[in-house]
Amino acid sequence: RELLDMEVKAEAWRPPWFKRHVQPCMAELLGSAVFIFTGVLAAVEDAGGAGRLQPALAHGLALGTAVAVLGDI
Repeated sequence: RELLDMEVKAEAWRPPWFKRHVQPCMAELLGSAVFIFTGVLAAVEDAGGAGRLQPALAHGLALGTAVAVLGDI
């Protein structure tokens, strides 16, 4: 009779190890690589007196594009 009175609680679902640890790290690595690559290319390809504006616009446009493309995820 005591066994029937016990409540059995289901364990909460946890995503697999890969989705909890590896996927966020890979996303961070990829995002950082894109922004570093964009900034370096904008700084190397200096368009006659653009100064700090060109890398700033490159980063802003890259961020805007990433948000527009990946905003629904």
